[in-house]
Order: sequence, then C-alpha cells, then structure tokens
Amino acid sequence: MSGVPPLRIGNASGFYGDRFGALREMLTGGPLDVLTGDYLAELTMLILGRDRLKDPRRGYAKTFLRQLEECLGLAHERGVRVVANAGGLNPAGLADAVRELADRLGIPVRVAHVEGDDLTPQYAGSLAAHAYLGGAGIAACLRQGADIVVTGRVTDAALVTGPAVAHFGWGPRAYDRLAGAVVAGHVLECGTQATGGNYAFFADHDPAGLRHPGFPLAELHEDGTSVITKHDGTGGLVDVGTVTAQLLYETQGARYAGPDVTARLDSVRLTQEGPDRVRIEGVRGEAPPPTLKVGLNRLGGFRNEVVFVLTGLDIAQKAALVRAQMEAALDAAKSRPADVRWDLARTDHPDAPTEETASALLRLVVRDREQEVVGRALSGAAIELALASYPGFHVMAPPGTGAPYGVFEDVYVPHGAVDHVAVLYDGRRVRVAPAEDTRVLETPEEPPLPEPLPVTGPTRRAPLGLIAGARSGDKGGNANVGVWARSDDAWRWMAHQLTTDRFQNLITESRHLKVVRHILPNLRALNFVVEGILGEGVASQARFDPQAKALGEWLRSRHLDIPETLL
Repeated sequence: MSGVPPLRIGNASGFYGDRFGALREMLTGGPLDVLTGDYLAELTMLILGRDRLKDPRRGYAKTFLRQLEECLGLAHERGVRVVANAGGLNPAGLADAVRELADRLGIPVRVAHVEGDDLTPQYAGSLAAHAYLGGAGIAACLRQGADIVVTGRVTDAALVTGPAVAHFGWGPRAYDRLAGAVVAGHVLECGTQATGGNYAFFADHDPAGLRHPGFPLAELHEDGTSVITKHDGTGGLVDVGTVTAQLLYETQGARYAGPDVTARLDSVRLTQEGPDRVRIEGVRGEAPPPTLKVGLNRLGGFRNEVVFVLTGLDIAQKAALVRAQMEAALDAAKSRPADVRWDLARTDHPDAPTEETASALLRLVVRDREQEVVGRALSGAAIELALASYPGFHVMAPPGTGAPYGVFEDVYVPHGAVDHVAVLYDGRRVRVAPAEDTRVLETPEEPPLPEPLPVTGPTRRAPLGLIAGARSGDKGGNANVGVWARSDDAWRWMAHQLTTDRFQNLITESRHLKVVRHILPNLRALNFVVEGILGEGVASQARFDPQAKALGEWLRSRHLDIPETLL
C-alpha cells in the first residue's frame, strides 16, 4: 500500500432541481475532502440550450450559484473542494460568476473549469451537441490547486474519477482502480437514490427514517475499492439493496463504458460492512472504447394535450364517442397533426365512494413541426365539445397553444476530435491528451446461470416484487429495467424464469420492441434494455412515464406463479 489516505468524497446533487439545502447538509454533517454535484441530464441540456438562446451569457445551472452563496465560506473553512458539472453549456461563464461571487463575499478561493465538450457548431440544427468527457481535466485542475472546479458535459462518474486521479496519482492505464472509482461515482451520482430514495423495499423500513434521506458519500481507497456510506445521524439507509439498485440504474450490459475506462459491472462484489456501510470491491476495468459519446439535443416540434375525464357508467362508449368527434375535427382542420396518440387509463372503480375514483382518464397527445397545427386547432375542437359530447364532459385543464419538445440522439466521435482543456485558476490552459489505449466495446460472453431451484412444492400467483427489487430509467430512446433477487434461492428461480419472452409478456409495451437481457450474477441481477420505448428521448415525452422511472415498479407488480418457499 502506498500510504495515501482514503479520499472521502460526497455528493450534494443528483439533478438540476435537487434538494437546495444538500450542499450545506453535506458540508456541516461530517468530514469530507471533496463534494460533488451532478446537475446535468439529457433533458437539462435541452433546458440550458433554450436558456442560452435567450441570453448567450447563461446556459449554466443557476441554482449552483445560489447554493454557493450560502456555502462557499463553509467549504473554504473546512478545506472541502467542490467539483460540479453545473457549467452545463457555459462552464467558463459559470467560473467567472463564481469568481465574482467569491470576490463579493471576500472568500479567497481558486476557481478552475473544464471545457472542450461543446461540439454544437459541428452539428447543424442542433440546440446543444456535447461530448461526454472523462475526469482527466478535473484532475488537472485539482492538481494545480483549484478549490472549485466547474465543468460542462462530463460523464457523471468523472466527478469522482477526476478527484481520485488527482488524489492518488493513478496513471491512465490503472484500469482496475479507475473502474472502482467509476462504480463508486455511479453509485453517488444520483444522490439519495443510494441512501433509500426511490427504493423498491422502502416499506420494509421506518417511514420516519426515509422522509429526509441523507446524501451519500464514498470512502475511496488507493486500490480502487470503496465504502458507500452517509454522514452519521442523517436519514435514509445504505445497504446492499440500495447500492445494487443504483448500480443497475441507467446501465446496459456488463461493460459500463466511459472515456476514462470501461468498468466491468459483472465483476462488482458488494458486502454489508456495518450499519450504513457497503463495501465495493473486485471491480475490473478495461481500456475505454475508441470513441466518445456526443449527446445531440434539438427542437423536435410542438406538442399539445388534453385529458378528458370520463365518469361513471359506459366508460368505453364515452371514450369512443369523444375520440370519434375529435378525430373528425382534426381531419377537418387545415392541417392534421403529424402524430396523434390516444391513451385510456381505467382509473375508475364500480360503485365508487368519490367522483374521482369513479372516473377514467382519456389522454390525447398531438405533435407537429408547426405550433399552429397543435395549438388552436386542438384547443378549439376540444372546448367546442363541452355541450355536445358524452354526459359529464369535462377536461383536466384547457389545452394550451402548444409547447416545444426536444429530441435527443447520440453519435460518436474519436477521442482526438475533442479539444479537452483544463483552464486553471490562474488562466493557464492545459490540454488533456486523449486516451492512450482503447478497446472496441464488445458484448461479453453470457455467464452461466445458477443451478435451477428445484420446485417440488406448491406455487402461488403473486407479484414478482415480493421476491425481487427493480429500478428503471432512460438512456436516449431506450429504457433499462434492472431487477435483483432478494435471496440466493430467489435468484436461482428468477434467472431461469424471468426470460426475455416472459419480460415482454409482462411489460406489454415491449412486445413489438427489441429487448436484450444482461445477466449479472454477482449482483443476483438481470438487466433488461428495451430499445425504442421512449421514442426520441425523454424530452419528446413519448409516453405516460417519459423517463421510464416507474417501469421497474410496473414489472414488480405483475403476477407470476412463484414457489411458496420463496414467499
């Protein structure tokens, strides 16, 4: 061992809009070396792109500045460095704003930033086109003494790999150690999702303890192992389940690729080391792929919607009547919207004690390149039916004039196509070299399944969620559903029973889509990637749950014939 002390690195933001007070909570809750904040997502880049259209000086997460106004002095007093991707589309602008804030407050901090991710000029018609950079630029800023580092679009895990490289002095080929930092960063990146937030088995725990979960931190060691924990006395919980859930979130196969390293998720081993302490070890890494992902955001057009409330008897007939009326009106309009979608949610109950529980919702969503086509034409047709349609006619809210929606897609460029630069606190510019070695990403051989569970006793029709947890999320137009078993026996059963065909039968939306199953035995987990279920990405709002956040909970609610010995 080198004798380098562990790096205690925390997170205070999982998205733009996360808990405002988290920065202060993390700085005052216990010791830290580095505090990170993840503010960016595919949808956020679109929002910041629209901000920049209105004012070229903007394009960064303004919340971060307001948080620093309260906490910059605390961070300075406690010697905690802050690393955040809040720079969004304008990291240089945010760095200048932080310096102005520090000067106004009289706090002597050194502010650096990372740039080079912005490739928008190269992609005509894009609102924002940004490459996902690694942690090397962050590391360069920290090695040269920066107290605050702001970046644009870096990978979420880069907020941890950068400080780790600066602290431990790892070289670019220390793949296993880098992969350990990537896995720790992936666990931290979504904040309280690692400490009991959005957790499948929340009902097994004291509700009072989950009302205000603390944000997570990692004790990262020089060999790449880590312990995920939280400040003493904070709410929530950290156990193998919460960490497994976050590890599966928004991933695909066993190879988790990034610009610093490709981490092998099938090598991860988790151990409950103590209360609210989960050790991560065994992580193997490989050279990163030869290309960098570039996220392209553009305006796709305009959308509008109206939700008709159908109450009481004859729900299907009421839905059919108003649908026929609206379709006729849309056909008669000067231009019919390019995309028209109907969804009937049968939220009604027979003999319901309240009007709300006696009602179903019929949702109409229209999209078109032209705002006028989805605006007045839809709102006029819907409102004109107020006295001429089904009994009890009313809508959740009057349709608007049509709102813009975004489209996300990803493309790939060679590492050398990006001018990755660390802009130090004194203005010096340090170019970050591209990856020295790369490895084309390949799907690993499927690992062997465990021995099937002998089923000799009775089975019971029951929800999958009684024996398995799940977490789901979005990646462009795809969604992933990670499912993990609660016990070894449940894993032996689930690995054989929850096939791709069974998944598609349970998740009916996926039946006509490509679904790929990945097996992660160390985590007792299966990860299903459903291609195309989110259309053109989260900002296009193609479905009821546009980010697939609840897709996993839908799966857990589906019933299967489960051996009673597992229940």
